[in-house]
Amino acid sequence: MLALRLARGSHPLVLLRRLFVAAAASCTGFLLLSTLGHAAGHPATADDSLVRLLWCVAPLAATAQLAASVARADPAARLHRGMAAAGLGPLRLALLAAASTTLSCLLGVLLSLLVFLRLRGDLGGSPAAVDAVGLDSDLLGTGHPFPLVGALMLLSAVPLAAAAATAVALRPRSADISSGTETPAKAANPSGLPWGMALTAAGLAIEAYAGRGTASFAGQLPFPGQLVGSPPGVLGGWALSTLGLVLAGPGLVHLCGRLLCGGRPGALRLLSGRVLQEESQRLGRPLGVLCAVASGTYAAVRVYEASPSRPFGPLTAIGAAVVLACVTSSALTAALESRSARAHTTAALRRLGAPGSALRRAAALRATALVLVLGPLTWAIAEMATLPLMR
Repeated sequence: MLALRLARGSHPLVLLRRLFVAAAASCTGFLLLSTLGHAAGHPATADDSLVRLLWCVAPLAATAQLAASVARADPAARLHRGMAAAGLGPLRLALLAAASTTLSCLLGVLLSLLVFLRLRGDLGGSPAAVDAVGLDSDLLGTGHPFPLVGALMLLSAVPLAAAAATAVALRPRSADISSGTETPAKAANPSGLPWGMALTAAGLAIEAYAGRGTASFAGQLPFPGQLVGSPPGVLGGWALSTLGLVLAGPGLVHLCGRLLCGGRPGALRLLSGRVLQEESQRLGRPLGVLCAVASGTYAAVRVYEASPSRPFGPLTAIGAAVVLACVTSSALTAALESRSARAHTTAALRRLGAPGSALRRAAALRATALVLVLGPLTWAIAEMATLPLMR
């Protein structure tokens, strides 16, 4: 009940972010249900159905990351002093945020179940509705028995994963249990940059080695329907390079801040660089995930341009849209969270006479530095990742 009361009294922007979490959960739930429908309609091709289920892990993880980012940016998650007076400590606040996330995701997956059953014709829908949205009735298992209990168990993975990610992101730390006050994080140099770059280089090397002599895979990208016949080393190297980018994210953001502060910086460069160094842990992981997804998207477009005979299917397009939308929203939400965390510093600068235009120029300088460092790196990794698949 407390979670519902907090949701009713939230700012419209907070409600919009929660609604977006529900929409992402709905799309992910529809992909899971489509996998189950395909398995029900094609019992002889269990391997293909398993491949489709494994590819649902990407939108599921993106939805969980978005849910955790939205929960971290929720103003209710920072009301430590007032909630402590009401008997809610940091642990209970984390559980409350997980409960709110679960409610949002449950709303989304139940909506996806209704839409899926309607498109299958189990709720009185017609085959014309399936053709209108560009889906093949064969992908939904139309005309075959559908295990409703199994569907509910499969759909439960979405709210459970989102709630677990939220609870981990908001778990109480030693700095949170100190008279209900928040202690600003120190600008420590993240240690994940060398390890992340090493994992990325190792993943690219493994992918290049595994792709040697596999001419039959030229121009193919291992999406659903192609994963079974693709070299496992290529997929493993691709996953390893993606993990390396995510791990190196905080270090790359901190490096951008150090580059801005290098030499003899003026007030604008010094302010922008220090902010990036302070916020490297908060911004690094979402930006690392965004770079990894952008790299994979670029590689997918390049490979499918070289092989136009294998176009994107509707379910692949839905999954890609969910992942792109979730990681982009997570990065923007992290930026808003960083701005809220610097509210006291911004107010102090304004009291000292700093003009608003200077603060806006500092924000633009930070964004420019991130684009100039992360953009070419993402493009270079994407180009190297496509080489074994383009031969």
